[in-house]
Amino acid sequence: MSPKLRRLLSPLAPLVALGACNSASDRAVEAVVIGEPGSLFASGPRLPLAAQLVRSSTIEGLVGFDERGRVVPALADRWIVTDDGLSYIFRLRDGTWPDKTPLTGDNARAALVQAIAALRGTALAQDLSGIAEVRAMAGRVVEIRLRQQQPDFLQLLAQPELGLARKGRGAGPMRLKREEGSVLLTPIAPEDRGLPQVEGWAERSRKLRLSALPAERAISRFNAGEADVVLGGRLADFPRLDASGVSRGAIRLDPVAGLFGLAVVAPQGFLAAAENREAIAMTIDRDALAIALNVGGWAATTRIVNPGAGDDNGTVGERWPGEELAERRATAAARVARWRADKGRPQLRIALPTGPGSDLLFTRLRSDLEAIGIASRKVAENAPADLRLVDTVARYPRAGWFLNQLSCTNVRTLCSAAADRLAAQALAETDPARRADLFAQAEAQLTIANSFIPFGVPIRWSLISGSTTGFMPNPWNVHPLLPLAMLPK
Repeated sequence: MSPKLRRLLSPLAPLVALGACNSASDRAVEAVVIGEPGSLFASGPRLPLAAQLVRSSTIEGLVGFDERGRVVPALADRWIVTDDGLSYIFRLRDGTWPDKTPLTGDNARAALVQAIAALRGTALAQDLSGIAEVRAMAGRVVEIRLRQQQPDFLQLLAQPELGLARKGRGAGPMRLKREEGSVLLTPIAPEDRGLPQVEGWAERSRKLRLSALPAERAISRFNAGEADVVLGGRLADFPRLDASGVSRGAIRLDPVAGLFGLAVVAPQGFLAAAENREAIAMTIDRDALAIALNVGGWAATTRIVNPGAGDDNGTVGERWPGEELAERRATAAARVARWRADKGRPQLRIALPTGPGSDLLFTRLRSDLEAIGIASRKVAENAPADLRLVDTVARYPRAGWFLNQLSCTNVRTLCSAAADRLAAQALAETDPARRADLFAQAEAQLTIANSFIPFGVPIRWSLISGSTTGFMPNPWNVHPLLPLAMLPK
């Protein structure tokens, strides 16, 4: 990285990153996010990606992300963490809210408490359960006290859902104008946000138009040169890239962690017994799936917590060590045969999103299940089903995220109360070694329950035109819009 770029990304000039292209600054950057057109304006505690992009562009939190997925200053221009790791003290910048009310510790605290309260019943709320108190201190200072250390706490505070608003409006870093089927976003000058003036800002900053479209239309616009960036790609639409003739040089894959596999919707019929649910996990040929997906670097796993995640002490390993696929399938087929002798051939409905990647995935799954005597059919993503695809990127790289996602509080599928109890004990544990041991026990309980059948890590991709800068692949699939709207200095 050049010294100039390092200076641009420093806390003294937050989020002033490299720009979208070298053309005249009056041309809006055209960005498309894959999704339904109305998803740009969605609200509520569980936001689709399009709404997350809009929110993080217009309602920033105490901290935010840069294009590399690193935590950078936002409403807070600096902070300290006490030696015990239990107190985060944020000094707010000298700015105002959109209604010209001064930004203070009191009103920032009120906005943060409101944002946290709005997340009740979500996995993110569970991630934030370690917050003991939010205090307003003298002037422009906010303190957050934790019950126990959370090494990735700043990563959580940077999430779009924790943007701080006053009277429903945020303080930037971009202004929004709603258009038919899109939003037009304009970068706000640093001096208007209480930040030091940046030389040449007016010449470097550009407007950015964000639209939400189904994948096929988004890719078509990119190929036609009508879109500079396409965000939000998943496995469901990955095969469209080759089919549409997209240059491999335009494709960017994020090296993400997370959950990608099948959740058992309810313990009924063949799926009522844990050993039958295990039979499904045993028969999946993950190596063949990797070849079929044709995604470079895709990592398969039989574990719920991705190997190498924080708090993973290594005591939980890959399942069925030393057993070949043929051996596992023989065991699984015997269980299916016992069921068939009394109740007939099992038939399972698998809910998957629409798209050629999902069709490819189902073809593999159907073949694997046929190998042990189970019939299956693909149903729509939100239709009644026996198994449902989970495809979610981790917000922070620790075991707790995976367990919170699958907890009984957050899922409408089969879960494990025993795993939840152990995970709760882990979150309250101050000793790191003991905490990791409790997380491992919780993962083991979920594994025994066979309520979730992992395939591997999620797949996330974007399309970037050759003239675009301000975009970097990163482990969180986080791609802020402000850097895309800035021309190089």
